[in-house]
Amino acid sequence: MARTAGTGRPTGSATAGRARRALAVFVLVLGTVVAATTADVPRERASAEPGETTGSGGGERTVGWETYRELDELGALRRRGNSGQFSSFARSGSNDDGFNGTYSCLRTTRGGCVIAEHAGAGEVTSVWFTRDPWGDVTATGDIRVELDGRTVLDAPLADVVAGELGAPFVWPLVGDARDTSGGAVIKVPMPYRESMRITVDENPYFYHVNYRSFADADGVATFDPHDPARDVVRRLRRFGVADPKPDAPTVAQRRSRFSLRPGESAALEPIHGPAMIGELRLKLPGVTAAPRVIDDGRAFGAGGASSFEARIAPDNEGVRITRRYDANVGGQVARVLVDGEAVGTWRSGAARPGEWGRERVAVPASLTRGRSEVRVTNEFLAAEVDVNEFRYEVHSRVDGDWVRTDVLDLGPAHPGEESAHDYRIDNQVFQRRKLVAELPHERGTVERSDSVLRDTRLRITFDGRTTVDAPVGEFFGTGLGEYDVRRLMSSIDAGDGWYTSWWPMPFGERAEVELVNEGSVSVRRAVLEVSAAPSDGAGPGRGSDYFHATHRQGLTEPGEDWKFLSTSGSGTFYGVTHTMRGRIPPGAPRSAEQPRSLASTRANQRNYLEGDERFYVDGSASPAWYGTGTEDFYESGWYFRGGTTFAMPLAGNPAYEYAGDGCRYDCTGAYRLLLSDAVPFDSELVAGIEHGPANNEPAHYSSTAYWYGSPLPRMRRTDRIDLGEPFSRAAHDYHAVGESRGELTATFEGRQDPGPYRHSTTSTTGEIGFRVSVDPNNSGVRLRRLSDQTASHQAVRVRVNGRDVGIWSQPLGNRSHRWLEDGFDVPAEFTRGRSSLRVRLSPVEGAPPWSAVRYTAFSYGDGR
Repeated sequence: MARTAGTGRPTGSATAGRARRALAVFVLVLGTVVAATTADVPRERASAEPGETTGSGGGERTVGWETYRELDELGALRRRGNSGQFSSFARSGSNDDGFNGTYSCLRTTRGGCVIAEHAGAGEVTSVWFTRDPWGDVTATGDIRVELDGRTVLDAPLADVVAGELGAPFVWPLVGDARDTSGGAVIKVPMPYRESMRITVDENPYFYHVNYRSFADADGVATFDPHDPARDVVRRLRRFGVADPKPDAPTVAQRRSRFSLRPGESAALEPIHGPAMIGELRLKLPGVTAAPRVIDDGRAFGAGGASSFEARIAPDNEGVRITRRYDANVGGQVARVLVDGEAVGTWRSGAARPGEWGRERVAVPASLTRGRSEVRVTNEFLAAEVDVNEFRYEVHSRVDGDWVRTDVLDLGPAHPGEESAHDYRIDNQVFQRRKLVAELPHERGTVERSDSVLRDTRLRITFDGRTTVDAPVGEFFGTGLGEYDVRRLMSSIDAGDGWYTSWWPMPFGERAEVELVNEGSVSVRRAVLEVSAAPSDGAGPGRGSDYFHATHRQGLTEPGEDWKFLSTSGSGTFYGVTHTMRGRIPPGAPRSAEQPRSLASTRANQRNYLEGDERFYVDGSASPAWYGTGTEDFYESGWYFRGGTTFAMPLAGNPAYEYAGDGCRYDCTGAYRLLLSDAVPFDSELVAGIEHGPANNEPAHYSSTAYWYGSPLPRMRRTDRIDLGEPFSRAAHDYHAVGESRGELTATFEGRQDPGPYRHSTTSTTGEIGFRVSVDPNNSGVRLRRLSDQTASHQAVRVRVNGRDVGIWSQPLGNRSHRWLEDGFDVPAEFTRGRSSLRVRLSPVEGAPPWSAVRYTAFSYGDGR
């Protein structure tokens, strides 16, 4: 669907299209009550009404929009709840992760293709789709989201991700294939108290739905589509140029200027707590921006003009505006106005083929002081062909320092960003979807700069323990060189600007920050600055875990997932910066697993991107997340739409190199921040990704994982029932009605511990009862089941000590890898103070027989 450059709205639409959008808005406003039937997902009882408590422990739950409003509390946000993913991954273990749509529907109903469903309380945190061609999801039809028996969204998917429905479904909480270089995303958090189902009209081929599940509905209010959450939209639209956390006073600040020869280090004066590092800034004047830049843009001809809204700092001492343009066109001259006042002139000079041009205009403080926003206008004066524009950056001078306060990356691949800046263009004569050109640079400077970013490490020690140890480039968002990075929690203002981190880093007693030069190139005239805010600190009894940035690098190993993070203890995984250097030479034989759309006799040098992410939580042999491809994990598609870079608040691909700039073959830099869809763990986490469709492609990978954690577990195993052992059954007073037994040799999904394993199995059509031991001091209990998942949609009602707890439902099924471990959380109101629990599982009408090999009981502690 084409858009006008000025409004971001469709250039034209049929009457039927307008009617569908009108109906979508009507449904969104009024909602549609959907009756639950026995064929639908069973609805769990409401544990509490909004505002009531159930005594489930663990403190207040942060859910919905509060996740984005309380980003200073990331270390404590995920202590209650679990993270899961529905996706179209190939259940057979092949690379058919959506190419044929074989596994894309959990089931098909009269309403369409069901792609996600859950019984109980939880939250939809992120939805992603793609399909051929290039991520256009029009053919998927409508998407319907039903929460607690009510339809909260029913509209054409293509309209939803294009922002046609209005707030809260606007950029960057949604984005289409242009915004994301090949994907379609919905990042609106949608909590529910009893049930969730997502359906689309037609087979979507590739998709992910990430969600949280809760033991109870304490503190959960069902998503309200009437709430536009404009404050969250405003905050997210300032990604990469402003701290997204709530305002807080500065209680301590440290700043140092230094140079580092190889082997040297420099440390700031320690900060004493309890406090929280809220902002960390680094400037490296000797580093040169990576020269090869991929961008899209527009141009206007004689009599034309463009304009946009730009954010500035109200306390500015002046503003400067930087334009990036295609220097292949010479003689570009345009008048620059700010709020109607002429402030300067763009003059490109003579044509410079193959180069990007950059020029700046200064705006006096008399026009900008006290303002938070201005309108910038560019009027055509002269040009050999036209006046083109690809990107504008706005810096405000504050306390003598130039700080980036806005960016407009415009062009046909940035409809959301253009609309958010009210970008307008008159007499447009050109739009370029992809231009690859180079910034002027001196030979050898790129290699030296890459070395500084790769070999200079940021180390932070909290309360005597070093938890941050990563290369400065990758920590701030890029491991391939100095590329411009804009994301919610950090940024790199490439070209002599600041590297900034806004991750909240609480500590109890003392924080020490240092830079260490482990390379062979000197670091010259660096500036390091840290600001701290009030906080209760981190550590035992303080309510927050410590911030970590864990780096690893090396060659990929055949058959082994690349591990972003493998750790024991407890915490929350919040994302990763990932640097991929493919080692597939152009003349290599084509992989047998190469997608059909890329089939040829030549090598696919990007085949390393066929790897799926797989996250294993708390020792489960089944992955909680199982994705469909590397660029899919980074919420893009089709190899980042053939190598097109992009930036969104929570995912992006800022760097792509091939056959140059230090990259021998094919190299990709990407990031994914998991804020609403963070992955909590209570005893261990293994979060990784394949390299190639069968972990078979050679590559050199590097990654920096962001997480909060403690070496202490918050969960321990307290009992286990092995149903194949008569003594275990008797000891746990186990009984089952309508039980049949058998033997099965099978494997698990993924590569963590696939097997095969042989177990005695049970399949039951009647009531099941057993007793398990738990820790009386628990703050909740998890029951984990090992089962045969050949039959999908198994479901039972759970009662504990005679009280109804809810529905244990499992929509997944797999006839190729049949073993599955899944779980059910019992709230603390049913378990606290008890040393044993009597559990009864009753079949849900219409569900297949309930399968089980064993049940394991885990007791939560430490205030979960």
